Amino acid sequence: MPVNAQNADEMLPLTEFLCFAIYSANHAFTRVYKSLLDPLGLTYPQYLAMVALWECDGQTVGGLGGKLAMESSTLTPLLKRLEFAGLIHRGRDAADERKVRAHLTEAGRALRARAAKVPACVLEASGLSLADAKRLHREISSLRDALDRHASGAEIAPFAS
Repeated sequence: MPVNAQNADEMLPLTEFLCFAIYSANHAFTRVYKSLLDPLGLTYPQYLAMVALWECDGQTVGGLGGKLAMESSTLTPLLKRLEFAGLIHRGRDAADERKVRAHLTEAGRALRARAAKVPACVLEASGLSLADAKRLHREISSLRDALDRHASGAEIAPFAS
């Protein structure tokens, strides 16, 4: 949605669309993370999965997918690649065989120390202070939540008469 849109007949330049600012910022983040994660042998989505497992090892694959906002069709191949790299192993839950749990290997746990400086490097690349980054995070999260609520509860029909 364009920032400062005054009426439906007014077309704003692409550079003034809030969604485009977020979209292009995402690409900029990807470039920064790529340079930091390539030496670790991780992609950005793999890094997110590893961070989630470093926070709480042994999560169910379903729980991990929920935390990462990833569908099973995206998460399963990602976890297979991490398993092939020797960073995690997956196995059936002993108490409920319908569930699969992801566990860090020794190599996966050791990688955490090598990845520890990634967040600080990204913060530095952003040019933001820690306080400004936290404020921006809250605002973007609030925006995401509002959009999710709207999308789950309302049909968007901009061309309805």
